[in-house]
Amino acid sequence: MLKLKFDWNQEYQNQAINSIVDVFDWQTYRNSKFTIARTSRVMQMTNEHGIWNKLELDNEDLLENVIKIQDKNNLARTKTIIDDNYKIPNFTIEMETGTWKTYVYTKTVLELYKKYWFSKYIIVVPSVAIREWVFKSLEITGDHFSSIYDWIKFNFFKYNSSKPTQARDFAESDSIEIMIINIDAFRKWVEDEAKWKETKSNLIFRESDKLQGNRPIDFITQTNPIVIIDEPQSVDNTPKSKEAIHTLNPLFILRYSATHKEKYNLLYRLWPVEAYEEKLVKKIEVLPVLAEWDNNTPYI
Repeated sequence: MLKLKFDWNQEYQNQAINSIVDVFDWQTYRNSKFTIARTSRVMQMTNEHGIWNKLELDNEDLLENVIKIQDKNNLARTKTIIDDNYKIPNFTIEMETGTWKTYVYTKTVLELYKKYWFSKYIIVVPSVAIREWVFKSLEITGDHFSSIYDWIKFNFFKYNSSKPTQARDFAESDSIEIMIINIDAFRKWVEDEAKWKETKSNLIFRESDKLQGNRPIDFITQTNPIVIIDEPQSVDNTPKSKEAIHTLNPLFILRYSATHKEKYNLLYRLWPVEAYEEKLVKKIEVLPVLAEWDNNTPYI
């Protein structure tokens, strides 16, 4: 069986990964548990416990760390961690297309767990096609990452609205959980809440008998997931899209793209020229079709 081998110690990858991990320097390494709260109309006693992400640093601590990273990477300093568009921290990584940002943010997940025990992640993508690509990428790199982090258990899955118990499993698991979901799975409910409540088409917000009358979103939000946005210029490019991201109750948001529309707390940038000089991408040349002027013949 053919297996791919990965060069897992490339300098640009390490710089991008460390630029995120170092934001949380001074964070305590700990496993945080919570008792799952039932929100259904028929309240039931429960002893079920979930694992959630807990951030102990305040915004001043984060800003101090962010500025250190930006100075190191020769980037403009951030003035405030919280932007007017978001009330939670966002951090941006800019990487040229073709440099495999999916690999970088997957390894970032594992490093964040290794150093701080952050364990719940949601990758939000703009389309079903990109969701399938991200899932395939995690499949391809699964054995590779297992060989590097042999003591770390991690699970990844595509959110399926017909399987509401995925949300409960996501909350209760004591391993790394990575949910991959496209923005339309929960954005439409925010865009027209009254309509979607009536039709109950957005099942992530719908009470389920399989969850004892609770909604999948209720389990998800209690974990304070770390949200990774793949191609944010196509994901949260409207106020309603940003509001939809907020419904996930993120601890913070990591943003990865080559063409950011909005750059919140930019921490690392891999320029196109740098990517080419490092032979990470191929050179592109354009050959124009030129017209040859001749009054007696057709021309292009």
